[in-house]
Amino acid sequence: MTNDDAVAGALEEMADLLEANDVEYKPRAYRRAAENIRDHPASVTDLAADDPAQLDEIDGVGDAIAEKIVEYVETDTIGELEDLRQELPVEMEALTRVEGVGPKTVGTLYRALGVRTLTDLDRAAREEKIREVSGFGAKTEQNIAENIEFAKSARERELLGDGRPLADALLSHLSEHETVERCEVAGSIRRWKDTVGDVDVLAASEDSEAVVEAFTDWERVEDVIEAGTHKASVRAGGGVRLDLRVVVPDEFGSALQYFTGSKDHNVALRNYALDRDVKLNEYGAFDISEVGDPDADQRVGERIGGTTEESMYEALGLPRMPPEIRQGTGEIEAAAENDLPDLLGEDDVRGDLHTHSDWSDGGYQIEEMIAAAADVGHEYLAVTDHASGPGIFGNTGLDDEELLEQIDAVREVAADHDIEVLTGVETNVDADGELSTGDDVLDELDLVVASPHSALDADGDAGTDRLIAAVEHPAVDVLGHPHGRLLNQRSGLDLDVPDLAAAAADADTALEVNSNPARLDLWGRPVRAAIEAGAPIAIDTDAHSPGEFEHVRYGVHTARRGWAEPADVLNAWSIDDLREFLH
Repeated sequence: MTNDDAVAGALEEMADLLEANDVEYKPRAYRRAAENIRDHPASVTDLAADDPAQLDEIDGVGDAIAEKIVEYVETDTIGELEDLRQELPVEMEALTRVEGVGPKTVGTLYRALGVRTLTDLDRAAREEKIREVSGFGAKTEQNIAENIEFAKSARERELLGDGRPLADALLSHLSEHETVERCEVAGSIRRWKDTVGDVDVLAASEDSEAVVEAFTDWERVEDVIEAGTHKASVRAGGGVRLDLRVVVPDEFGSALQYFTGSKDHNVALRNYALDRDVKLNEYGAFDISEVGDPDADQRVGERIGGTTEESMYEALGLPRMPPEIRQGTGEIEAAAENDLPDLLGEDDVRGDLHTHSDWSDGGYQIEEMIAAAADVGHEYLAVTDHASGPGIFGNTGLDDEELLEQIDAVREVAADHDIEVLTGVETNVDADGELSTGDDVLDELDLVVASPHSALDADGDAGTDRLIAAVEHPAVDVLGHPHGRLLNQRSGLDLDVPDLAAAAADADTALEVNSNPARLDLWGRPVRAAIEAGAPIAIDTDAHSPGEFEHVRYGVHTARRGWAEPADVLNAWSIDDLREFLH
């Protein structure tokens, strides 16, 4: 865990404890601040230590929260958090993993029954004590009891790469049902967030009960959590939660916009609308200029949008904003000024600059990887097997002599294919910023990817300086997976991305968006910081097998979250422009 993760975690814990104590407004403020701290491209802990005034640049961090960040950085704790822990000494994170148990429920059960842990909760449910607490009942107690075991073994948030294929399969299933007029994913999975808590699906139909039945009867459903007339929740795909909501066709567009989020985008958009006498909600866009009490009814006023998602924005004189950039980070202002980015599309990627064969740790021959790249439509491919060095699993990396041998092997195989093939390497960046491959070998290659694989616990300046040394090496073309993170496993290096991006821009070195769903590194906000600094982006799959070329879509949508356009992306360029860049 990085220092920034620790700060964000402390603020999230404060939010849960405050909510458990029925405090209003503050919990949401702390959660928003925590999310923005995790996404901020620069080290928040460094800002707090060196120049606390700069914390104001982080969305959602006002003076009060900034003081708590500084306090945590200086003392490793927050006094108010310690007070809240003493007041409510519960295992909040573990308890709230139980389906149907939120912070408020935790607070209620602690005060009524002294429940502090999952074991306490399990005992209270088995002894039928929960049903005796005001506001609960036998059914609620049963639901909690049934979900405790799952919570004990629950993983962290699902990887986008696990949730999205399941969502696509469900959309295909529902779209074939005769009563479904339209269906689409919503929530964080539609915004292509790197991890998702669940999969939200929205369907339009005049027969909602038939759609719910088709949903719960899907062959991949493992457990039905609940099913009503318009909503249902199930588990499938090894425990992933899927939530369905069915709306009438005329309200599909407004519901899709509303449930896609993010919360920050929707709040900002609603405020923008109210300034123009328009009310937005899941039922539509309503002109309330002639309405005395806009809150009298959800559908009060003249309905001027909602059948399509585009109409919700058109009602405000705005173009539709792509879901990936709906983050409350300036997209509404850009739309109002007709200055939205022309985002990169999946078809814009023309090649892959980071791949592996069985010469190192890949599972397929060079010939097979080249053929597979051609089959997916790539115009060019770089073969970049691992060099030997620290952090390479099983010592499978190639030494300098083997790399020189591979150059001839790649060129021999490439001669039999129409696709352009570049010789390359993924060399290692050690703890001091040195590369594990000799300069004389690097000079013989068409393309060099340099990546950190070891010493990934360095924070702040140490990690940043190490990678700056790598991007400034004259032979390095692409900095691979800069943070070295593995989602749900390790957070990787704590980097000052603006400083790194500035160095990369000066050195004409691309920063990678690694499309492997376990990495997605760089991600949204760091990509945007890199683009703003003028550093080119490379979207690579790090493929070790032919099937992994399909992962490029995760990289593309991750780059879109950072406002990436085709001109920003190295491997969206023609082979001639790419070769000019490399030379």
